[in-house]
Amino acid sequence: MRTALVTGGTGFLGSHLCEHLLNKEFFVICIDNNSTSNQHNVQHLMQNPRFKLIQQDITLPIKTQENAEIAFHLASPASPIDQKRMQVQTLLANATGTKNVLEYCRQHNTKFLFASTCEIYGDPLVCPQNEEYYGNVNPVGERSCYDEAKRFGEALTMAYNRAHGINTKIARIFHAYGAGMRTDDSRVVPSFITKALKNQTLTINGDGNQQRSLCYATDIINGITLLMEANETMPVNIGNPEMISIKELANKIIHLSQSKSTIEYKQLPINDPKAKCPDITKAKKILGWEPKTSIDKGLKQTIEYFKQLITRENE
Repeated sequence: MRTALVTGGTGFLGSHLCEHLLNKEFFVICIDNNSTSNQHNVQHLMQNPRFKLIQQDITLPIKTQENAEIAFHLASPASPIDQKRMQVQTLLANATGTKNVLEYCRQHNTKFLFASTCEIYGDPLVCPQNEEYYGNVNPVGERSCYDEAKRFGEALTMAYNRAHGINTKIARIFHAYGAGMRTDDSRVVPSFITKALKNQTLTINGDGNQQRSLCYATDIINGITLLMEANETMPVNIGNPEMISIKELANKIIHLSQSKSTIEYKQLPINDPKAKCPDITKAKKILGWEPKTSIDKGLKQTIEYFKQLITRENE
């Protein structure tokens, strides 16, 4: 039986990945301290004898004795609201935490995938962004704890690859959404859906013509698992190159949720993030991958999840 290690496995993407690997007949070791998630995301997996949950902080050495064939390192705060309150923890999860997982991989001859992000491109001066673009990053900005942490994680991954010969992968993930996100996540999709389901006003900064790239969770998971099996060590963008405006997104969510919400426009903040759009030419060529889930289908499934989540939170 093949064994996989997933850090951050009770989180949004991590729980999807654990379920995907179990469906592929893996024995899955899930490590998480639940600082930005909870075990409800993997509750339906707990009775599976091929699923093992270890509750620990990834900045501590990995103690499990199982010899995993592959390891996915997803443990890190990802929501801006979490990064703001957990700045040091965000840096350490991607520095000390990445080192701990890489050390485990070095000892067990395990393939390693680092879940990076489009935020390593910073405030990009080109659009779309391909993997050869070095980015435009403010190392001391308000979100530098995440941007620079992920950039360091990529550098450490490549250092272990070159110095120790570890088989490593780097996935630069662009704006995932789907079931498993929190109502207080603060990112645009969960924020809009939560307000729409409560018939509250949706707030848009500026005129709403800002463009966003959104990729459904299962498409992201398919992409990173294909990358794990590919013969590629350099970074690969995993995301959706089709853009949608904030205004169109808000209207879609109101329509699909049959909400009575209205839209309120406010002044655009000075530091409102500009569009990040992935060039996925490399993923298409190397992995044969591109996103399959339409925005309407993905939003419908996400809305259904949030209906259940809000009901549970109100009980």
